[in-house]
Amino acid sequence: LADPRAVALVTNFAQQWLDIRGIRDIVPDPVLFPEYNPDLGEAFARELELFLPSVLLEDRSVLELLNSRHTYLNERLALHYGVPAVPGDNFRRIDLAAENRWGLFGKGGILMATSYPNRTAPVLRGAWILEAITGTPPASPPPDVEAFPETQEGEQPKTVRERLEMHRENPTCNSCHGVMDPLGFAHENFDAIGAWRVKDREAGVAIDSSGQLADGTVVDGPADL
Repeated sequence: LADPRAVALVTNFAQQWLDIRGIRDIVPDPVLFPEYNPDLGEAFARELELFLPSVLLEDRSVLELLNSRHTYLNERLALHYGVPAVPGDNFRRIDLAAENRWGLFGKGGILMATSYPNRTAPVLRGAWILEAITGTPPASPPPDVEAFPETQEGEQPKTVRERLEMHRENPTCNSCHGVMDPLGFAHENFDAIGAWRVKDREAGVAIDSSGQLADGTVVDGPADL
């Protein structure tokens, strides 16, 4: 770790492991997320580039990747996270008061990378956790898998959770989704660009981030997870 070449643990290994190399190239839907701009995408990427070596290259417990309360913010990213008093473009180390932002699960770049441009994707977030964190990647979907049920014109808008629950009514789908979805639902308070929300934008109802993991553990939100 003292060798300068150890930086490859972050710039190469961790970037591939966590699948975060393309954060700067993501373009969320500009109609739904007009507050997003390339400066925020750059801040997402830079936060991870600073946070990962603070654990990996300082020989700290790998568990701090999940529960460390510190991160690196500039003014743009601090405003996005709702953190006050971080003026200017320079990044600095900040201890976060909100435990839902601690560790990798609260990082905006990862939350955006595991979403679609127009909405959250609990399936993608759950699959990312299975692949990157627990090392138990989900099986590939069957070739004839049903499409995700989108809200049809004229229908009462449904939350992503409600539409996924309809999808899981098929036992074939539920065999995988029953494992992935609760992991993703725990992050549903974060929208597709990683901003914290309490209400679903389309359905206008409160976000439900509760779920039961495969081993029976009940969780509600990213801090529980």
